[in-house]
Amino acid sequence: MRNGKKEMADTTGYEVICEILADVWMEYRDEEAFADIIEFADIGFPLAWAISNGVVPNTEQAEDFVRNTWEMLLKLLKVEDTGFETLTDLFDTADLNNKKD
Repeated sequence: MRNGKKEMADTTGYEVICEILADVWMEYRDEEAFADIIEFADIGFPLAWAISNGVVPNTEQAEDFVRNTWEMLLKLLKVEDTGFETLTDLFDTADLNNKKD
């Protein structure tokens, strides 16, 4: 349980969410495909990076920003959270889902 919220075993853990969002922000923030979400979640992505790199401590409010950003990313990629370990895992799942459509 983190900040009073139970994490499901079949979903991505909060620390990994921070790492994945940080990777998206660092590697893809200038990519057209991510322009809208990066602009809209202009706090969530850098906050996830700062938390995952130990620059700032996590708070309940920070976790809300990060989790909302995560949900937006999942919607953008058209995937459900099945418990990802890396950004590559997430992108691979998104590619498979998009090939089915």
